[in-house]
Amino acid sequence: LWQTTAVPCVKSCASNLNFACSRRRMFGLFVIANDSVFCFCFSVQDFLKQGESKSARCDELKSLITKGCSKAKIENPRGSISIDKDKPVTNRKKDVAEKLKPDQITQIQPQKLSLNLRSGEAQTFKLKFKRAEDYPIDLYYLMDLSFSMKDDLENVKNLGTDLMREMQEITSDFKIGFGSFVEKTVMPYISTTPARLLNPCTSNENCTSPFSYKNVLKLTENGQQFNSLVSKQQISGNLDSPEGGFDAIMQVAVCGDAIGWRNVTRLLVFSTDAGFHFAGDGKLGGIVLPNDGKCHLENNMYTMSHYYDYPSIAHLVQKLSDNNIQTIFAVTEEFQPVYKELKNLIPKSAVGTLSSNSSNVIKLIIDSYNSLSSEVILENNKVPEGVSIKYKSICKNGVVGTGENGRKCSNISIGDEVSFDITIESQKCPSQGKSETIRIKPLGFNEDVEIVLNFICECECSKGGEPLSKICHNGNGTFECGACRCNEGRIGRLCECSTDEVRTDDLDGNCRKDNGTDICSNNGDCVCGTCECKKRENPEERYSGKFCDCDNFNCDRSNNKLCGGHGRCECRVCICDANYTGSACDCSLDTSTCLAANKQICNGRGTCECGVCKCTNPKFQGPTCEICPTCPGVCAEHKECVQCRAFETGEKKDTCQRDCSYFNLIRVKDRDKLPQPADQSYPLSHCKERDCPAGPDIIPIVAGVVAGIVLIGLALLLIWKLLMIIHDRREFAKFEKEKMNAKWDTVSLLLVISELIHPAFLLRQSQEIHLIALVICAKTNRYICALVISLATSPVLCQQWQHRNLALSRC
Repeated sequence: LWQTTAVPCVKSCASNLNFACSRRRMFGLFVIANDSVFCFCFSVQDFLKQGESKSARCDELKSLITKGCSKAKIENPRGSISIDKDKPVTNRKKDVAEKLKPDQITQIQPQKLSLNLRSGEAQTFKLKFKRAEDYPIDLYYLMDLSFSMKDDLENVKNLGTDLMREMQEITSDFKIGFGSFVEKTVMPYISTTPARLLNPCTSNENCTSPFSYKNVLKLTENGQQFNSLVSKQQISGNLDSPEGGFDAIMQVAVCGDAIGWRNVTRLLVFSTDAGFHFAGDGKLGGIVLPNDGKCHLENNMYTMSHYYDYPSIAHLVQKLSDNNIQTIFAVTEEFQPVYKELKNLIPKSAVGTLSSNSSNVIKLIIDSYNSLSSEVILENNKVPEGVSIKYKSICKNGVVGTGENGRKCSNISIGDEVSFDITIESQKCPSQGKSETIRIKPLGFNEDVEIVLNFICECECSKGGEPLSKICHNGNGTFECGACRCNEGRIGRLCECSTDEVRTDDLDGNCRKDNGTDICSNNGDCVCGTCECKKRENPEERYSGKFCDCDNFNCDRSNNKLCGGHGRCECRVCICDANYTGSACDCSLDTSTCLAANKQICNGRGTCECGVCKCTNPKFQGPTCEICPTCPGVCAEHKECVQCRAFETGEKKDTCQRDCSYFNLIRVKDRDKLPQPADQSYPLSHCKERDCPAGPDIIPIVAGVVAGIVLIGLALLLIWKLLMIIHDRREFAKFEKEKMNAKWDTVSLLLVISELIHPAFLLRQSQEIHLIALVICAKTNRYICALVISLATSPVLCQQWQHRNLALSRC
């Protein structure tokens, strides 16, 4: 499509079948646009027919050839990638005598590429990263020197040599520096009375004057020098709890020459036991100018703290990232939550818990460095409008990350190599069409990848245009790519009309269909007697035709898709794909869904319409017309005829010849020999011998019922017996318990016995004595029982006892 009527050079096709082109303009030319399928521009002068839209110059290759355009005249430029600098990754060995300089170490490959981008066509390249061994490190220790850090300063005084010794295990090229900060030197952050400006501390403490930030020691390899200078530092003081550390961090980040940063790993250790001021807090001291992010050191002192506000967190993030500085926050336990939130906002930063006197600072630094160096995170600078970048990481052990996780890899050891697939795509040509450069780098490292983006925005044929061509109405335009690019003030396919001329009725009449009243069907403008169709916001939708009376977006829809997604819309009519029909291409001609188990379409009882069976006989239903709920069944329907034909029995035996001659009779010996037809014909068959189902066997049924009753009765008896046994045992146990708990009075019992067994009474009352003795034996011990027996002098009574064996058995 065209931005104006100037130059019909390049188009873009939105999809395989819908040849909608979108406007793209670059330097007055119309260039290749988007959406990744086919885009062709060609230099054929008389390709377009009368009334045909200029967008017809963009089409699929086959369509262009069919319309008469030769392949030699068709341009289809493609995107490409060229690697301009591809130095392999290196590894600096600690045991090698000759040391490489930092700028000789390569951890990222390639280093420079050029991409030729065609709109809608993505280009992908692979970026490798390898963590080098013995990579140089610069560490700057930035310390809070407010009064609360007095004991911490004593432990830091020997930090230089101790840290140097520990870092030798990691790198042989290590530098250390030192800086300190307190607060802005204005009220209400400090006391501005003359005495407090000289000594801000109370009681008899000797403190130095307050200051904002001081660069005490530039980065050096001399650990003794670090110890010497730090030991001379004095504590200062301020009034409020939050400190002015952000001012100090900003100066450390932007004052590279004063700090002595090299293009190596840069670590900033920020040590404090308090919170921080940030942008806006300066208004309390009358400071309203935002921080400018520039270096303001004079004699290693920050001189503009009273003039510029504290920097914002976002400003710090930008400057730390721009200068490849990784921050380690060494803070006390009390302020851990605050600085952990800050860490989440600053990429490539870490937080460590500082002991109350900073005695663990070396371990904190080593652990934080190992954590930071084991992770690589890619970032890119601002990309041009319409350009997008996607990352895919292939990390250690083949772990793949996409989306935001595609930018980073973790747990990278020294010597490990990871890679990233980076995809860059342009959706449109930039407004000026010139090349753009973007950079991708791993956070915290000084290396990056330079990517030059060249945009394919015009055809090669436009470079050989003929200015003031006679073809373009006697020199009113430039003839290029088979069409005219009109000069200013001229319009029309051949620049034959002037924009100053008034349209006449005759010209407008050429733009009315069938002498109607609507010019170009209200879908375009009449230019020089030719309809120029309107352009829609959606580049895939277009008007076409001599009178702009056709379009490719007003066809019937199915499932909310134009032409059901199975065709293309041409002049408001769906042109369906193969095997589809209908006004919305929603009717499939595929009959595989209508095939029954017997391989017949709808079991021969219906037709397949749009992939669904339509049963011709209303009594049949189901997906393949296989169900007949009201049918009596084939055997029941033909039973009488089979009986009369096979056995000369049944109700129709007298009219068998007349009523039952419509089928062939097949005789088989048994049911298994019955033929199985492949179609829906039902040849009637019968067996020579009757195969009737036998009746039920009564004896097993009766026997089973009786056996069940007997078994149930026995089970009930067993259960009853078990319950009785349990009951008897409980009663016996209860009796035994009562017997053990019984107590008797021995004296009174003996008296009763003596009275009962008087000799004169024994002869007369032998039966009573027997009973009493029996009761006594049952209720008392053996001693009393023996006494009763010894007193029993009656021979008759003894004989009775021996005969019955009652008293003896009890005793």
